[in-house]
Amino acid sequence: MKRTGDLKLIQELNRSIILETIRKHGPISRSEIAKQNELSPTTVTSAVAELINDGYVSESGTGISRGGRRPILLEFSPNNHYLIGVSISYTKITIADINLEAKINIKKIYPTKGYTGVTLINYLLQLLEDFYKLRQDHRICIGISIIIQGIVDAKKGIVHYNPVLLLEDVYLRDSVEYHFRLPTWLDNDTNAYVLAEKNFGRFQDIENLIYITIGEGVGAGVIANHHLCRGEKGGTGELGHTSIDVSGKVCGCGNRGCLENYVSWPATSNRIMKRILEGCDTQLTDYLTNNKDFITPAEFVEAVNEGDGLAIEVTHEIAEYLSAGIVNVVHLFNPQVIILGGDVTNQNQLLIESLREKLRQKTLKTLYKDLYITTSSLGKEFEMVGAASVLLQDKFQFKLTHDHHRLKTSL
Repeated sequence: MKRTGDLKLIQELNRSIILETIRKHGPISRSEIAKQNELSPTTVTSAVAELINDGYVSESGTGISRGGRRPILLEFSPNNHYLIGVSISYTKITIADINLEAKINIKKIYPTKGYTGVTLINYLLQLLEDFYKLRQDHRICIGISIIIQGIVDAKKGIVHYNPVLLLEDVYLRDSVEYHFRLPTWLDNDTNAYVLAEKNFGRFQDIENLIYITIGEGVGAGVIANHHLCRGEKGGTGELGHTSIDVSGKVCGCGNRGCLENYVSWPATSNRIMKRILEGCDTQLTDYLTNNKDFITPAEFVEAVNEGDGLAIEVTHEIAEYLSAGIVNVVHLFNPQVIILGGDVTNQNQLLIESLREKLRQKTLKTLYKDLYITTSSLGKEFEMVGAASVLLQDKFQFKLTHDHHRLKTSL
């Protein structure tokens, strides 16, 4: 005889499967849901009644009759609830009101003001409080989802290590949850992006997928056999701190030759500025003024696409360094798709092509043969879609795996 706890778990899992089916395939009838998932009509009817009562699903007309009464169709209702998505980077905090299809209703961006440690956390809580007060309406907030760079233990809600923001073993999830009395999720930003590509992007059917982000740092989100890899303390994917030169530059982590010190945007920007100061003839100097002494990634990519010699040279350098790190990723995980995210990759086809060629030369032929390398499909709101995906994936079990059979029952 099955224990009550076992039956409750099975019911919750079946409810998640049914909700996911309606979300992906609605409008859809109860009988078709049962057929697709090999569930009993009773199980489907009971779960659907709960989902309608909770406002996640609604009836939306009738379908075509196949000999009896016309079936009532069901569809997902993403706007009766919302979540608050938060992205914390080194320079800004982004907060958004997001529906259950990861569509943004309102978004605010705030500078971090150089705050670190406890001061940064208190600043975040105040920003969230001000934002949340304005959102109280007829909709229901299902929780807060926070993403941040660094080593993050999503299960325990701890930021173990973020050296730039001076966060070490910070119980950030508990702090936010206690302050707002709302369920709160916390994860590494690149894990969030690969979840977003898997749940909302172009790569929902890809079994082995890796997302590499290149920005203020370098990180990787890894999905293997449809499952997100996290590691014991959330440290899977610290690609930026893998060494490509044992005699290279000393990194803040204590290692030498870390990839991050060669391909992150701060490292690339410093290399560009050094060559400009050395007298290199480049259109990149056009972006420098009396009030602006730096070059943005978007300006760099624009110069690449306009054929600027220095920009093209630096692009090939980025590809060379990056390939030295990614070849190890390919040999370790054998992915089907590698996605490159970050402003320096957007619209930068030369970087993609150069990286492909260098990986072709360095990677085992069998593993490179069917490897697809591309840029993110999430668009400019990738941060908030990522934050939403962390919460939605956990709360509703939006599918990472196609292996639903082990969860089914004929209750």
